Amino acid sequence: MKLTLLGGGGVRSPFLAKYIASRAASLDIDHVVFMDNDPDRLRIFGGLSKKVAETVNSKLRFEITTSAVTALEAADFIITSLRVGGEKSRAADERRALEEGVLGQETTGAGGFAMALRSIPVLNEYCRLVKKHSSPDAVILNFTNPSGLVTQALRSEGFDNVYGICDGPGGFFKEVAKLLEAKPSELSVECFGLNHLSWFRNIRLDGKEITGELISDPRLYTETEAKVFDPELLAHLGMIPNAYLYYYYHREQAVCNILKSAKTRGEIIKDINEKMLQALWNMDIEQDFEKMLGIYLTHYSMRESSYMSIESGKKINGDSEEGAMDIFKAEFGEGYAGVALDLVEALVTRRKKEVILSVPNMGVIEGLADDDVVEITCIADAKGAKPVSIGKVPELQMSLIRQIKLYERLTVEAIKNKSISTAVDALMIHPLVGSYSIAKRLVQGYIEDYKEYTGTWR
Repeated sequence: MKLTLLGGGGVRSPFLAKYIASRAASLDIDHVVFMDNDPDRLRIFGGLSKKVAETVNSKLRFEITTSAVTALEAADFIITSLRVGGEKSRAADERRALEEGVLGQETTGAGGFAMALRSIPVLNEYCRLVKKHSSPDAVILNFTNPSGLVTQALRSEGFDNVYGICDGPGGFFKEVAKLLEAKPSELSVECFGLNHLSWFRNIRLDGKEITGELISDPRLYTETEAKVFDPELLAHLGMIPNAYLYYYYHREQAVCNILKSAKTRGEIIKDINEKMLQALWNMDIEQDFEKMLGIYLTHYSMRESSYMSIESGKKINGDSEEGAMDIFKAEFGEGYAGVALDLVEALVTRRKKEVILSVPNMGVIEGLADDDVVEITCIADAKGAKPVSIGKVPELQMSLIRQIKLYERLTVEAIKNKSISTAVDALMIHPLVGSYSIAKRLVQGYIEDYKEYTGTWR
C-alpha cells in the first residue's frame, strides 16, 4: 500500500517518517511519498525524513516530490499536514489579534480563523486531486490546523473519507500513563467536544474508573499538561479539559502573559526555524546526516520547550537536546503520527482500536446535528471509525460546544461564499473575540493580508 504526506517539508516530518518506517511492515505499507510545494524545505526536512526512514527500514520505498499528482497517484492513505503561508503568516496572525486586545494563538479564535482562511481553499483542491488520482477507497487523515474546523469544511464539501487527527489527547494520556506507571493501552477514556475544545471523563485503568482519583492527584498538576489549570477548576468540573481550554478558562491570564512577553510563540517558532534552516542549508544529507540530525533535534527541542509556556507562564515540556533525542528514539514521541497510524492499523488489520478523532457526530452527542464534526473517542476497525455514545453533556460544557460549533459553521460558510458579513458574524460570536467592531477590523485585516489565498470577498 501507498501512504502520502502532503506537507512533507514541515519541521515535524522526520518524526513522522521515523514512525511510519517503524510500523510500515506491520501495516502492509511498502511505498511512502512526502510531498511539498516548497523545494528548499523539502530538500532539507524531506531529505532528513527520507534518510531517517531508510535507516529505520531499508526495505521501504521512500520518495520526496514537489508534484501533488505524483504523490497522490494510487495513494491509499493521505496525511495532510500543511502550513499554508508558513511561520511568517502565523506570527502576523497573532500580532494582528493582540493589537486588538484579543488572544493571538494559531488554532483558536482569531488566529484559528486566519489559518482557516488560508488552509481550507487549498485543502479543498487537494481533496479534489485525491478523488481524481488516488485509490477509490483512499482515506484522508487531516492534521492541517485548525484541524476540527478544516475537517468540518472538507466533510461539508462531501469529502466523507476525511478524518481529523490531533496529537493533543493522545499525548496527554501518555503523560497520564507514565504518571500511573501503566501502559497507554491500559487506559480508556471518553473524550467529547470539538478539536482543541474537548473534555475527558470516565477515565479507566484496566476497567477501573479513576477520574476522581486522577483529579485529586497533585502529580497531575506537576507532571502533565494539566499543570496549566487551577486544580479547583477540575474538581468543580469533575472532568479534565483539553489543555487548549486554558485559553477559555484563563483567557485574561493568557492574553496578559503574551502581551508581557517580548515575542509571541509564533515569532519564537519563526526565529527558531529560520536559524535551523540557515544551519542546515549548505549541508549534505549523505555526508553530514548525523550532524544534521543533531542540529535538527536541538532546534526542535527549543520549539517544543516553548509550547504554551508564554501563555501560561509555566514550562510544559523539557528543552534539552538529549530530551529531544529521547523523544525521537522512543515510542512516547509518536505525536500525531501515532494517531494516524493507529487508525490505519485498525482499518488494515481489522483489529479494533480506541482512537480519538474528529468525525461527524451522528447522534452520539445530544443537541448537535449529525453532520457536526466533533472530537470524540472512536472505536475503529475495518469498517471505519464509530464514535462512542456520549448522550447528554452538562450544560456548562454544551453551551461552549454549541457556540464554537456555530463559529465553525459560519466560518466554513463565509470562506465558501467569500462573505465578509458572515465572517464578521463568525468572529463576533466567538467567546475569545466577542465584539462586532473587533471582529470587523480583524476580518478586513486578514482578508487584505491573504488575498493570495482568499481572492476577492464581498
